[in-house]
Amino acid sequence: MEAKRFQTEWGGKTLIIETGKLATQANAAVTVQYGDTVILATATLAASARANVEFFPLSVEYEEKLYAAGKIKSSRFIKREGRPTDEAVMTGRMIDRSIRPMFPDGVRHDVQVVIECLSCDLENDTDIPSLIGASCALSMSDIPWDGPLGGIRVGRVGGEWIINPTFEARGKGDLDVVVAGTLDKALMIEANGTEVPEDDMYEAIMFGQKHLREPIELINQVVAACGRAKVSADSLRGSIETAEQKAERLAVCAKAEEFLKTRFPEVLFAGANINKTARRNALTVLKKELAAHLEAAGMEEDKRDIAIDEFDTMVEAEVTRAILERGERVGGRSLTEIRTLTAEVGLYPRTHGTGLFSRGDTQVLSIATLGAPADAQVLDGMEEVGKKRYMHHYNFPPYSVGETGRIGGAGRREIGHGGLAERALMPVLPSKEEFPYVIRVVSEVLGSNGSSSQGSICGSTLALMDAGVPIKRPVAGIAMGLASNADMSQYKVLTDLQDLEDGYGGMDFKVGGTRQGITTIQLDTKTKGLNAAIVRQTLDQARVARLQILDVMEKAIAAPRADLSPYAPRIVALKINPDMIRNVIGPGGKMINKIIEETGVSIDVENDGTITICSANKAGLDKAVQWVSDLTREVKAGELFPNGKVTRLMDFGAFVEVLPGQEGLVHVSEMAPWRVGKPGDMVKVGDIIPVKVIEIDELGRVNLSLKRARTELGIPQEPPAGMGSSGDTRSPQNGGRGGR
Repeated sequence: MEAKRFQTEWGGKTLIIETGKLATQANAAVTVQYGDTVILATATLAASARANVEFFPLSVEYEEKLYAAGKIKSSRFIKREGRPTDEAVMTGRMIDRSIRPMFPDGVRHDVQVVIECLSCDLENDTDIPSLIGASCALSMSDIPWDGPLGGIRVGRVGGEWIINPTFEARGKGDLDVVVAGTLDKALMIEANGTEVPEDDMYEAIMFGQKHLREPIELINQVVAACGRAKVSADSLRGSIETAEQKAERLAVCAKAEEFLKTRFPEVLFAGANINKTARRNALTVLKKELAAHLEAAGMEEDKRDIAIDEFDTMVEAEVTRAILERGERVGGRSLTEIRTLTAEVGLYPRTHGTGLFSRGDTQVLSIATLGAPADAQVLDGMEEVGKKRYMHHYNFPPYSVGETGRIGGAGRREIGHGGLAERALMPVLPSKEEFPYVIRVVSEVLGSNGSSSQGSICGSTLALMDAGVPIKRPVAGIAMGLASNADMSQYKVLTDLQDLEDGYGGMDFKVGGTRQGITTIQLDTKTKGLNAAIVRQTLDQARVARLQILDVMEKAIAAPRADLSPYAPRIVALKINPDMIRNVIGPGGKMINKIIEETGVSIDVENDGTITICSANKAGLDKAVQWVSDLTREVKAGELFPNGKVTRLMDFGAFVEVLPGQEGLVHVSEMAPWRVGKPGDMVKVGDIIPVKVIEIDELGRVNLSLKRARTELGIPQEPPAGMGSSGDTRSPQNGGRGGR
């Protein structure tokens, strides 16, 4: 294929799509450039269907390559890129959630979308070009997909909306919203804000929706010029259902539904089965009852199999129908009602802070740990560098949904949910200057039935407050659902989404925030997109729910504790003259290592002169603080040091250490009120003597006096036998000051 280039102006920069040059053996491949950031996106379809799977096997892989930013991995031993960073995983998940709803049902062929960054300018984030690249590659390929869609980032700085703000601009703004969708519907939203009001967040989403036109129109140009004919989805499903087969399937389902309608009220909507496990067990029994009923009615086995295969679909349809037609939900709740809420803190004696949050069957235990600045995570990614002082980790063991399975490292879902809760709480955390601790929160999902990620936001807030972290305000999260018909002419927004309600025609619209406003949004949907009215209603309905949850949380703990756990480390921060840092470090690090070894503390030194000392042992902490203070204290004229240590003797005087690493000279003329012939007549190395600072000369040298210190302290001064009490006090060996 001949290489072709397409471009448009968008947000003050040129968006460029090229195809036909790279990765020509994939079903489709494009490069997308925005600024000097360039990504390669490929889409590939497997030749045959995957056997024995009941889901669509789509995988989206976003790969960071350090060469794109001109970097080599900092590890001494490993230079190849390894496990994706959390940011890379979350970018891949964001693209997956955007494109997945646009695939046809029933396809079991693997589809793989791979995005690789070829050039990173460290100004323009790679995620928006990647989303556009994935959309373009799928649109122009022969893979069945109902795109295109566009993606955009919206920021706000000084009250002005900005399209695709740079990293610098995002740092100055109060919200960061990514919207993926068509010209009139949102398919995916990822938003972070500093307690942004619902009206402002809605306006940002609508602004982004409006400016999806430019990338979508550019993709349409690429498709018109280079697109391939789409493979039929029916051909990929393995068989094309004939009119007779469809009629037979519908007739079988009608007979099954006739029986199920008599049993659904008890199994799905009776209050006795509000528990997820009980409801799941009841549905298992109901499926067996259906098979027995159809067999007793004389239905052939192959037709009974059709009904059993459609059982879950019929359950889902009944749940949706009850909501749309009767406003009735599984378990008997109203459409805006939240399940039973509980909140507890301070559960375990040795942890620094704990919070247990439950919403119905969803139960999350969050545990906060406070650490020293040295415990911060070092970031060494393609775009991210520096240190991270707040970390949230999320674990989802199989038992939380009543299943068995492998337990190992965090998967993509765990990383994504952990990152979402982390971003929800970041706007309310204290600054490093206010609270110099490194903070790690781990959320253990003990039970899951609807948005454990939002439960982890609530649990983490409780744990942080229990640990005494002075957060600005508590944060809560809620997941909103949707029931809709095929053309979405009918829909109902649901508060507090749970298991059976998250089916076709639904959404998972998570909103986290404080009483003041929104801190996070994460949306994915099983529809072809949400219109503006649904987005608006969801935001407003979520706010009401969020305030109800905060009421319950604040009954458990109204404000952060005034004191830290007795088992949490204590931190003392000192601000010193940066020129004094060398005194703390010492030659080859000898001094700082000595302090750490003798006191058991950890010490973090920054270039601006900030020194933080951390230890759970108060005695060791106090000793280290005094040691560092002495090392970095600047001696002033007039100060009295009662315990100076003689370190060296010279012909003209004695050098005395007044502070660790700082010494001054007691000239022979300042040793006594009589004439002293030589310093050794008065002191020897190792003696502890009082001295007073009489001068700091223009070269910064400290001049001390022994005789004036003794006079000030009231210590009698008598000359030794054979030494006169008056006369010339100048040393004959060195007529006055002497050198050093």
